Amino acid sequence: MEKNSSSGVSFAGLLTILFIGLKLGNVITWTWIWVLSPIWISISISIAILFIVVLFLFIKENLS
Repeated sequence: MEKNSSSGVSFAGLLTILFIGLKLGNVITWTWIWVLSPIWISISISIAILFIVVLFLFIKENLS
């Protein structure tokens, strides 16, 4: 039996690392909230999708 596992850094993680490097190298003068934005934007999208799925399942259950 073959077991496939994938581990690595996501696009948002790579973008965050890039932004942190640019901020620490004084290439960009953004505030830290924007430097770390790929992390919180990804989390916000995931929470929104989860909320929509739960809402859909709740509505579907109540209509049955």
